[in-house]
Amino acid sequence: MVKRLLRWDEPTLDGVKLRCLRRVVRHTCPQCGVGALFDRWAHLRERCNHCGLIYRREDGAELGSMYLSATISQLFAAAVFVLLWVFTDFGAWDGFAVGAPIVLAFCYGFLPLSMALWTAIEYLTDIASGAWWARPR
Repeated sequence: MVKRLLRWDEPTLDGVKLRCLRRVVRHTCPQCGVGALFDRWAHLRERCNHCGLIYRREDGAELGSMYLSATISQLFAAAVFVLLWVFTDFGAWDGFAVGAPIVLAFCYGFLPLSMALWTAIEYLTDIASGAWWARPR
């Protein structure tokens, strides 16, 4: 197996991962860090308006984001309801009345981050597989 040698100015994959994750948390393009990820709240652009990176390359590209969002939201909901059950004396309806708005607010707020993280995961997967168009900067 031939090991690829990195040039001195070429970023390592670990450095690219950290840079990419910082960029998507700020809702900017994972490749250039300049273009915006979203047109408006939770509406992912088709491509970066600065470097041209295509965010949604095929139908169902955001399916992983949906699963990520659902999993994290369900874990958060379980934690909220367990905490309400353990640390309060609320009945079932009172716990639901307090917990449901908290969970809904979390789900609403987490959705754009979930979409951004999934865009970064797809981009990093393409870099790791050697896709010709993914050029980390």
